[in-house]
Amino acid sequence: MMIAHYSHRLPAHYDMGLIRSRVNDRSGQWSAVPDLYFKAFLVREIGRLGAVANDYSSLYLWRQEDAFRTFLSDGGFDVVTRSFGRPSIATYVALEARRGAGAAAKFLAMSESDIPVDADLTAALAGEGAWCREAASASGTVVATVGVDTRSWRTVRVLITEGESADPKATHYEICHLARPQFDTLPLSEAVGG
Repeated sequence: MMIAHYSHRLPAHYDMGLIRSRVNDRSGQWSAVPDLYFKAFLVREIGRLGAVANDYSSLYLWRQEDAFRTFLSDGGFDVVTRSFGRPSIATYVALEARRGAGAAAKFLAMSESDIPVDADLTAALAGEGAWCREAASASGTVVATVGVDTRSWRTVRVLITEGESADPKATHYEICHLARPQFDTLPLSEAVGG
């Protein structure tokens, strides 16, 4: 599995209604993408959820790296670059992903942490998997996933929930739409029966 995330910082007075309309117009095409667990269409607006700038971004959980490569190389990404330019894409090897009992995906919280150079790598990554399973079992969680960037040795935690997260270390987003083509094939949290 692979997590990919990119964002577009927008001017302070940008009409975020244009982004919401764009999402409404384009989100349906993602409902049947093979090898995609989900795509979250995300916004941050100045003054909401701790945001100091307007932002439009996308976060993907791909079943395999080849699907992401195809998206980039076969023209699927062109609509992004034509509209917003070519963003940097943060990519992570997904260590684990679990569905929770929540249904309405309204918020996403994402946090990154460095793995200290002297840390036991096996133990650190096992701890991230344990976080994912625990987070997925919490009330209101739709999905939790965790990944690692092996270039910088940073982990990323992604939590999609029905209500706002209280994590002060996370970057918080509103979800405009969550496309879920292969979502139901993700394992359930233990609390739900997985």
